[in-house]
Amino acid sequence: MHQSISEFILQSKTTNLKTAHYPKEYLDLDVKFSFGMGTPAKISWISIHNNDIRNTKGINCVYLYYKDINLLILAYGIMEAFVGGDTWSNEVSENNPTISQYFEHNSLGKPYRYGDSFVYKAYQPKIENQSVKFINLKNNLEVKREQFNKELNQLVEFYGKIINLEIRNEESSYSQGLFYMESQLEDFIIKNWENTELGKKYDLIYENGDLIRKQYKTDIGIIDILAKDKKNKNHVVIELKRNQTSDDTFGQLTRYMGWVKRHLNDKNVKGIIIAVKYDKKLDYALEFAPFDTEVFIYNVLFTLNEFKK
Repeated sequence: MHQSISEFILQSKTTNLKTAHYPKEYLDLDVKFSFGMGTPAKISWISIHNNDIRNTKGINCVYLYYKDINLLILAYGIMEAFVGGDTWSNEVSENNPTISQYFEHNSLGKPYRYGDSFVYKAYQPKIENQSVKFINLKNNLEVKREQFNKELNQLVEFYGKIINLEIRNEESSYSQGLFYMESQLEDFIIKNWENTELGKKYDLIYENGDLIRKQYKTDIGIIDILAKDKKNKNHVVIELKRNQTSDDTFGQLTRYMGWVKRHLNDKNVKGIIIAVKYDKKLDYALEFAPFDTEVFIYNVLFTLNEFKK
């Protein structure tokens, strides 16, 4: 990210607000660059985040460039609408000053915005011949590219742990939202089976008119949907990526496939993961999967229709 952030600093000195050429992802997270809406903002920023966590918990990893004092802060970001809520952990608040506290301590006045976010690192960009160096304000030494990226990665790694905790916490608003939506998704798939991509290739399993392979119980857990291939009649294990990590989902799928192979005598069992988003962890897992595995991405579409009497 060092190169992109250097370009970001240079562009912040102009009236150019375009961001299309900047990266959209970093280490499995979403990235958004902003120089202002319509006119250049006083503070340019780069947000690195999980969209769902940002929208429900209001936190992100963020670079904030206070242009008037040439100060770049890498922060434990808190979106302004979430100030005062349940955001970062006590570990963050007890060991890092807020941006407002940092400004006061360094006689910088009051920050124009984002004063409640917590400072992780602070830099002074130094521009020489259209090249940007980042100076550590604690020792006035240049932060080399490798160290600069390392500091960002450390914050992103910490943020990633919080994401996993939120996903696993069944009482969090994010987890509850996922659970509700995905519990409905399973019913939706079954009811609309013939109209989905799955229904074109696979059959649900019925006995005497009753569906017997939804929530199929095994001695190691419950398979979401167990279907059969239309052509070769091999079993297909289908798992929904609920409020769990990609690693958890992939491990669960492989265990169920192993169970089907052994107990249903199907050496050519296939696996399918249905997820809201395809991420790099799934990508790498599938790269060396020793069996036939697919991933389907689902979209939830909402429409508003006017009520008329």
